[in-house]
Amino acid sequence: MSAEDKFENTADKVGGKIQEGAGKLTGDKETEARGKAEATKADLKDKLDDAKNSAKNTFDDVKDSVKGAVDGLLGNDK
Repeated sequence: MSAEDKFENTADKVGGKIQEGAGKLTGDKETEARGKAEATKADLKDKLDDAKNSAKNTFDDVKDSVKGAVDGLLGNDK
């Protein structure tokens, strides 16, 4: 996730929380629900990005391990 995407996502979270709070304050359940949905959507985007990064890191670790094992078998590790 780019820095711009992270900033936008944080802004969406904050905006959602503000909207949710305004809905609670005014008793407007629809505004509260929209705010909560916006904040939840932003949180899910963060979690998806974390999962993508974790999967990429795991793939890179496995790739490096396999390369190391193959190099060791071929004697290229010296």
